[in-house]
Amino acid sequence: MNPQAKLVFTISLLLGTTITISSNHWVLAWTGLEINTLAVLPLISKSHHPRAVEAATKYFLVQATASALVLFSSMTNAWHNGQWDITQLTHPAACLIMTAAISMKLGLVPFHFWFPEVLQGSSLTTGLLLSTAMKLPPMVLLFLTSQSLNPTLLTIMAILSAAVGGWMGLNQTQVRKIMAFSSISHLGWMAIIIVYSPKLALLNFYLYTMMTTAVFLTLNSIKALKLSTLMTTWTKSPSLSTILLLALLSLAGLPPLTGFLPKWLIIQELTKQDMAPAAVIISLLSLLGLFFYLRLAYCATITLPPHTTNHIKQWHTNKPINASIAILTTMSIMLLPISPMIITAT
Repeated sequence: MNPQAKLVFTISLLLGTTITISSNHWVLAWTGLEINTLAVLPLISKSHHPRAVEAATKYFLVQATASALVLFSSMTNAWHNGQWDITQLTHPAACLIMTAAISMKLGLVPFHFWFPEVLQGSSLTTGLLLSTAMKLPPMVLLFLTSQSLNPTLLTIMAILSAAVGGWMGLNQTQVRKIMAFSSISHLGWMAIIIVYSPKLALLNFYLYTMMTTAVFLTLNSIKALKLSTLMTTWTKSPSLSTILLLALLSLAGLPPLTGFLPKWLIIQELTKQDMAPAAVIISLLSLLGLFFYLRLAYCATITLPPHTTNHIKQWHTNKPINASIAILTTMSIMLLPISPMIITAT
């Protein structure tokens, strides 16, 4: 892709995100979402592969439908209440339509079908954008409207997201699809707490973004798109494989690592809200995600698979690790000791 064109699309992405997260009017928020959608479409389809074109088409149709629902919901609310303010979403039908629209934008169950397919048709760099930066504007809208949304509906969708993200990620061999189902599962944790503690949901999103960025950048450095490719990376770059192992375990939420912090705080908050059964169910469902994270970690760090097929071993390279990967992985692993300060800030 032409560097000037890439610069224009990147600036448009930043502009669309900034407009949405800083707006107080529904039309401005909708405009930012549309700019984001139009800016990311060329980035998805830049490889001219049929899968990339298919992914771009699916992404456009889903995002256009969700944006139309956002506009329809805000117009319905304005028709009944005379308010275009984002925080003044009070009409029941408008709240229901807005929940569906934001869930479609994020990829929450039952509107999740597009996300794994779009991620599979994109490159790892574009997949990173779709999994992190493109979810920030809808998350901010969910944050701003959280007090108007139905907590029971969001809890059901959150538990279903954790279940579907875990179950459907178990049998995948494509790394991008595994990361897509991982994202769906993490969105369940954010959706279940957004009504009771919106700041905690945003903290969860920030930590998820940091850990996912570390994993995607590491996968991009070792050029791994499938589990079979991941199995041969230890001989090529053992340091990156070790980094990937720790980042994946943090993303799974194992206790000594940073990923345990949001899960711990969410379970604590749900217990305070007398939602212990929901906390137990979503905690058990996170074990499904732990299984495929461990599978990825096993493929990355254990040497060749135990069968007689001859694999071409990669030459060992001493290429230095990218500074951004080192910084993000360190934060993804070692932020748990400063959790009292983070809790105080939120």
